[in-house]
Amino acid sequence: MKNTLKSTSINRRSFITRSAAAGGLLAIGAPSILRAQADRTLKVGTYGGYFQDSFNEHIFPEFTAATGIAVESIGEPTGEAWLVQLLTAARAGQAPADVSMMAQVARLKGEKAKLWAPLDEAALPNAANLPDHFVHRYDDGTVNGLGAVAWYITLVTNTDVYADAPTSWKALWDPANADRLGLLALATNSFLLEITATTWFGGTQILDTEEGILQVMDKLAEAKPNVRLWYRDEGQFQQALETGEIPMGQYYHDVTGLAASSGKPVRSTFPAEGGVLDSGSWCVSKASDKITESQEFMNYMCQPDVQTKLSRFVGTAPTVRRELTDLTDDEYSAVASAIDPILPRYDVYSDREDWLNQKWSEFVAG
Repeated sequence: MKNTLKSTSINRRSFITRSAAAGGLLAIGAPSILRAQADRTLKVGTYGGYFQDSFNEHIFPEFTAATGIAVESIGEPTGEAWLVQLLTAARAGQAPADVSMMAQVARLKGEKAKLWAPLDEAALPNAANLPDHFVHRYDDGTVNGLGAVAWYITLVTNTDVYADAPTSWKALWDPANADRLGLLALATNSFLLEITATTWFGGTQILDTEEGILQVMDKLAEAKPNVRLWYRDEGQFQQALETGEIPMGQYYHDVTGLAASSGKPVRSTFPAEGGVLDSGSWCVSKASDKITESQEFMNYMCQPDVQTKLSRFVGTAPTVRRELTDLTDDEYSAVASAIDPILPRYDVYSDREDWLNQKWSEFVAG
């Protein structure tokens, strides 16, 4: 990994986590980084802070050089505040950004509201580089979004406490780990339902029904005696992990790897069942009058060399298939894994949000 990433990835991860929970943030418009041609411009929304700075430095200038399309960079929260702004603006025929990087539950809600412009698949030939789960479609098969960036949540341990790495998510339930775990506090960002379903029920299909979800919650509740901290502040858990106070839990693979590379006694393990692959996707507001330029941008972002650059400089996992990149084994393992991932069931959180949050409080983190 590049040294640039080592000094900034934790700040980037912290921003993603904070902004995902910060519903009241407003988008921040930044000046255009380049204005190549006045009649070819595009407003692109990305998660703000370090993430936006990285795109401004490493991605947008080369896109402009390649296409002649000048980019106006927009900082946005990852939570649903940005979705609300886009919906409100679209009703007035306006687009705060033409293309936006959307968290998946917000993307699905926008899909239900028909907020996203249907895209011309013929204008997106590089979408063929993406696995199917990164190509989002309306019920009629029309593309309405493409995977933008991805990252993993894995099983992490303090190496001073655990000489050997765990091999399975079942370690979360092992009585030997009583009062030793730090787990993310929310159903919607921990993906513990998917982890439990995959580990104990053969896959996430059991989450298709409320009865199945309750079965999974019952099983997950069996791990509660092992949990010392249900965390929302990732910095609190990271510090406790590094000191060995809370020597096991779930955390972000890239940040844990960076901490290990700086000498901290921590490791990130992809269990046999897989790490959890979370992501953000590009979507285009139906109010945008820059559909052609938006499609050029999305097609550009699906190039293997662009995704490789994101992995090296931003620390995200490539959304294109690994064999299309020139990442070395070390570079790839720093951001991803060859083990099939656990894919979040964003539809469950979108379709049953209120019920799920209530049951989560009752069964799991209450």
